[in-house]
Amino acid sequence: MSRPGRAAEDTVVRRARLRIVWTTGVVVTLLVTLAGAVSYTVMTHAQDAQVRREVRYGAAYGDPERPPGCMWLYGPGGTGASDGPEGFPLWADLDRVRLTGEPVERTVRRGGAAYRVRTQLRRDGDVVQAVLDLRFQLADRDHLWLALGAAEGVGLVAAVAAGLVLGCRAVAPLAEALARQRRFVADASHELRTPVTRVHTRAQMLARGAVRDGLPARHRDGLAAVVTSLGRLGEVLDDLLSSATLSPGQAWAATRRRVDLVALARAAADEEADRARERGLAVRVDGPPHPLWVDGVASALRRAVGELLNNAVTHTPPGGSVVLTLTRGDGAVELTVADTGRGFEAGEAERLFRRFHRGGGGRYGLGLALLREVVTSHGGTVAASGRPGHGARFTVRLPQSAPSPPVSAERVRTWHGWRAAVPLSGRPRPVAGPGRPDRSRR
Repeated sequence: MSRPGRAAEDTVVRRARLRIVWTTGVVVTLLVTLAGAVSYTVMTHAQDAQVRREVRYGAAYGDPERPPGCMWLYGPGGTGASDGPEGFPLWADLDRVRLTGEPVERTVRRGGAAYRVRTQLRRDGDVVQAVLDLRFQLADRDHLWLALGAAEGVGLVAAVAAGLVLGCRAVAPLAEALARQRRFVADASHELRTPVTRVHTRAQMLARGAVRDGLPARHRDGLAAVVTSLGRLGEVLDDLLSSATLSPGQAWAATRRRVDLVALARAAADEEADRARERGLAVRVDGPPHPLWVDGVASALRRAVGELLNNAVTHTPPGGSVVLTLTRGDGAVELTVADTGRGFEAGEAERLFRRFHRGGGGRYGLGLALLREVVTSHGGTVAASGRPGHGARFTVRLPQSAPSPPVSAERVRTWHGWRAAVPLSGRPRPVAGPGRPDRSRR
């Protein structure tokens, strides 16, 4: 396996491991936080209940001369606690209880401390105010928050460590599966490429022989179509082999160039002409007479357009029509494939691009799913619209290619020579030269 391919796999495995660590940390953090919130709620509820009991008991039965711990009692006239905190008693509460006879209980802050104050009328007719210091209860709550914070930190460290261990063990099968998948794709495409190359060469020889022997035009055209289809199959195998040995971005970056989408659409329509004729369909390409350039991989874009056209032909009944429209605007090239087929429900538009989706119009397999991957990898978008019985419309938008710099005549001659030696399928063919006829023009 090449170094870029291994690097791509390592990236996938590393991301999966980080997800496990992150998920484990989040789960542990949430659990510790939930446990801390429950503990804090239970403790504060218990403390509040205890404070209420103590302050009510002190206000009802406490002796102002010998009050309970952390409590001060103010008897008739507001006396009885000479060492009490500053700001007490609360005269307003005492006067209110004397007037209404109803007890008053509230929390008061004085000098940075909190106190629970209850003022009530006793059975003997005296009005007593009990003041309970809450500093110990509040200190317990602060200590609990500190303990919860320490537990949170320790739990997070433990979660990261556990996540790393679990991630290494859990992701190991994923890494092995990726390696096996890549090896399988590489081996399968490599093994298939040799027989396909042989068949392609044999088909070329037969096509040239048909021209040389003057066979009927339909035979020559049929053999030419076979040669073209085998060339396309060779491109697919080359892409599979490249994707198995390189990351997709690197594999495609090496073959990206300017592609005329108009010429590509017309070529795709020509390839589907025989099939459309057999089904009684009319296929038309509406595009400008000049090229519409996009940057991309010619073989991938050709298969994307071919898939759209194949999908339209497949789902259009005899007597219908398929129209490919190409326009340019807002820095993008837009290709629309519209048919008069069965169409689909509006809510099914997004599901069409799922792998092996089966809708009301039939089974769509992998084609549209791979189509979206190709278009998005080129920085474009694809959308579908339609109605049952009113056909379907697929719209592909690709960024328009920037204008190319002027090319000298010498570079044009060199480029044409290279095209003669290496066709789109990536397989060499003879180049005309001294003492060597150009058989490709027969």
